[in-house]
Amino acid sequence: MTAKRKAKRYPVLISPLWRLMLRPFGATPERCFVEVGDEELRVSFGRAFYGTFPLNNVEGASLTDWPVWAGIGPRYFRGTIGLIGAYVNTVEVRFKEPQRMRMLLPVRCKRLLLSMEDPRAFVAALEKQPAVEAKAA
Repeated sequence: MTAKRKAKRYPVLISPLWRLMLRPFGATPERCFVEVGDEELRVSFGRAFYGTFPLNNVEGASLTDWPVWAGIGPRYFRGTIGLIGAYVNTVEVRFKEPQRMRMLLPVRCKRLLLSMEDPRAFVAALEKQPAVEAKAA
């Protein structure tokens, strides 16, 4: 029997410019993170969002951009959840099957975008998971 490893935590980037605006959502640097465990991906964005995703349903992750017009904070656009605290260092996590999540209302999520303090380390951690297929370069 294999022992479970402790989940590795990656902080979500919250720009000092937006911290005051995000505080009502409970989106503080201490409460905004992503944890990569052996079997699941846990995501917290203060009181606005908390979710777990099975790693075997993660198709891949890559660096991407978040458009300024899409705004800051928890966002939902046609199958995409954005948990954005800054307009830089954005990572896109893609799922094989849409995930049922709850924001204010239940939504279906095929893509999850996050602003991360260390986006490259987070993508590398997901790619090292046996259940996740790395995106071909």
